[in-house]
Amino acid sequence: MAIVVYLETEDGNFKKSALEVSSYGRKLADETKTNLYGIAFNSSDPDKIRKYGIDKLVNIKTDHVFDARIFADLLSKNFKELGGTIFITGSSADSRFIFPVVSILLDASYATNVVDFPSGISPLVLKRSAFTNKGFVFTELKTKYKIIGILNNSYGIFESERKLEVKEYMAESQDSNLQVESIKEDEEKISIADAEIVVSGGRGLKGPENWDLVEDLAKTLGAATACSKPVSDMGWRPHSEHVGQTGKPVASNLYIAIGVSGAIQHLAGINASKCKVVINNDPEAPFFKAADYGVIGDAFEVVPKLIDGLKKFKSR
Repeated sequence: MAIVVYLETEDGNFKKSALEVSSYGRKLADETKTNLYGIAFNSSDPDKIRKYGIDKLVNIKTDHVFDARIFADLLSKNFKELGGTIFITGSSADSRFIFPVVSILLDASYATNVVDFPSGISPLVLKRSAFTNKGFVFTELKTKYKIIGILNNSYGIFESERKLEVKEYMAESQDSNLQVESIKEDEEKISIADAEIVVSGGRGLKGPENWDLVEDLAKTLGAATACSKPVSDMGWRPHSEHVGQTGKPVASNLYIAIGVSGAIQHLAGINASKCKVVINNDPEAPFFKAADYGVIGDAFEVVPKLIDGLKKFKSR
């Protein structure tokens, strides 16, 4: 028996979600008195994962473009070679593409949106977010192989340095049905998916020329910037910043919405955030019913005062 985690990378660096997955896996490995192994693609500095509890890392070098079928095949084969029984992954878009295929290849049960640590291993019962984060469901995994997909920012990151063993190899080329015609780089300074704090703006900002309110507050807080669907549809902001049910899901520790009315599709995509703050001059805005804290007021007056107050607090 072994616990295996999938460690996502971007430009050769481990994502924040990889550190959280490692922390979760380390605790599970400690409680079950077994080893924790990791699998990554194209890590440029595998040793950086040493602090987060991994006993052995398999770093697969590949020049393949992202193809869920090929990546799932490589993950499944290495999982079995490592003697894995439980496979842990995050909740990124890539993982959600890959791991349904992995579950088929391994004949494994797969629980997504896991928000807490299991109370025991036999049976393995997992608490999962459900109904667009309005409730929870408890799911028992009974198959030989089990896959746990944890929701971003639901567990936390904890250091536990180990004597790391690294195995690297170049994956054999496989035929792919995918062909890349062009690549557009995401201009996000901080990834929305990994961000602990997200500042989002809506139509209440009246135009793209006023987006400095969102960017200044985000810079002060060290946050990612985001927007509602109408804003991206109108071309005020790139579609990469659109959050909601039809955009990027957000599971931040703090989500601040400025001038966002709170349509049900938007709320469905951000409900996993732990603390939601809304600033809006419409007291009847639907977002106030979902928010933990609300400020009824003109964003053009409230946000500059908030930024000024935060800067004074940080300078103490």
